[in-house]
Amino acid sequence: MLGIFDSGIGGLTVVKELLRRSPDAAFTYLGDTARTPYGTKGKETIIQYALEDAKFLVDRGAEAMIVACNTVSAYALPALHEQYPSLQIFDVLSPAIHAAISAGSKQIGVIGTSATIRSGAYEQALHQANPDLKVTSVACPLFVPLVEEGWIDDDITRQVVARYLVPLKELNIDVLILGCTHYPILQKLIAQEMGENVLIIDSPNALMNSIQMQFPHLLNTTGDQQYWFTDDQPSTSAIASRWLERNIEVRKANA
Repeated sequence: MLGIFDSGIGGLTVVKELLRRSPDAAFTYLGDTARTPYGTKGKETIIQYALEDAKFLVDRGAEAMIVACNTVSAYALPALHEQYPSLQIFDVLSPAIHAAISAGSKQIGVIGTSATIRSGAYEQALHQANPDLKVTSVACPLFVPLVEEGWIDDDITRQVVARYLVPLKELNIDVLILGCTHYPILQKLIAQEMGENVLIIDSPNALMNSIQMQFPHLLNTTGDQQYWFTDDQPSTSAIASRWLERNIEVRKANA
């Protein structure tokens, strides 16, 4: 069984991409909505939360795990690998970085939460792959609350998107990495603002491409699909059902 966790509901974009490719795949999702967002927390707190989230899923039979959170992927992967050395762990940074490199880009933009951008994880990995790349990162902290509020096609959201993307437009980047799993919900607005000449890379799609190519057996499963959240507000179920376009039964977790 595949375990998937995120700091909140953003990781459901990974679930949506999984379901698009394998509607009957067996998985357990954990959203730590009681402690979200992770993007404003310090490194040690993020690591602690990530280990607790992973334990919740392992205790319920996870045989492989997706870290559907860019902030956790940026800070906690070494701790997760140390704690669970035999577990196949997938992050959302590596596939997006690989996709950007494969595109042959020379000028890459990255947008993400404050913590993800502060970590420098994308810049370090991209420069390690190609020292000649020009990478510009911009934190877009308002995107997450706008998405969770459901303001997906709203004038205010358009204004916020336009303002955040100004420095990237001025640099004429050719690839933009959406470095947060919430951001694909705003991909249409982002793409409209950046223009048709900019390739948009969203981590859920890049991640599932990678898993489907290297570990197809993880997607070729059937079984229970469980959704656990550490805070069971009615809005969580409503948002999850709206995003996934199906009725979701939400369970209360004590991660």
